[in-house]
Amino acid sequence: MELYYFISDVHLGLRYGNWQEREKYFADFLLALPEQTKELFLLGDIFDFWYEYEHVIPCGYTRTLGAFAALRDRGVKIHFFNGNHDIWTYRYFQKELGFIMEPQPSLYNICGKTFVLGHGDDVEKKDKGYQALQWIFKSKFIQFLFSMLHPWIAFSFGLSWSKHNRLAKSGNSYSFDCSREPLYKFCVNYAKREGAPDNFIFGHFHSPTDVRMSECGSRFMILGDWIHNPSYLVFNGEELRYERLK
Repeated sequence: MELYYFISDVHLGLRYGNWQEREKYFADFLLALPEQTKELFLLGDIFDFWYEYEHVIPCGYTRTLGAFAALRDRGVKIHFFNGNHDIWTYRYFQKELGFIMEPQPSLYNICGKTFVLGHGDDVEKKDKGYQALQWIFKSKFIQFLFSMLHPWIAFSFGLSWSKHNRLAKSGNSYSFDCSREPLYKFCVNYAKREGAPDNFIFGHFHSPTDVRMSECGSRFMILGDWIHNPSYLVFNGEELRYERLK
């Protein structure tokens, strides 16, 4: 029996709570994935801030990067979707760790079931402020200027901004509202346009959600974060279920 895992919003490096312990138990979790594990889908914001220079790799994630390498050595395919916190990824994940860098949303067929996957922050581009912020992050010129900063300055700024941005959103109190969120409306329109998949799975909102869409019959799921309530999804070819890390 082959197993497929889906994880998002670990936010490694976020100086909140016992952040060093979070990195350790995430790496332990990866190393303990069963031998039947075939593919791992990382749906964004695995790192709270990531920027790689030509010859400098961020410190603080040794256990996790080693665990990823061990999984690849076992033959596990690892798919990586950029989140809004780890958008600045270039060659390292793909070249050194063998990640499959994915566009989003992406459609997969796994054991005869269809999945639409992504981080979930950038599917409906209607918020002008967010569009502007995304343009800044994706600008090659801005990235070039940022690379001119010494790493200790860049990461001090990046981690400080990232922490403020996350904690400003009321921590873990948000509850995903399907009737109001553009992401849910995007999925409804996607099903009308492309046909309804069996499952929509996203992250970003830190609000575990599992509903059957009345509009198309698809299962709509939001992954939880690993800051307050570590959880993930596992698919065994027949059943897709939530699991929580004890």
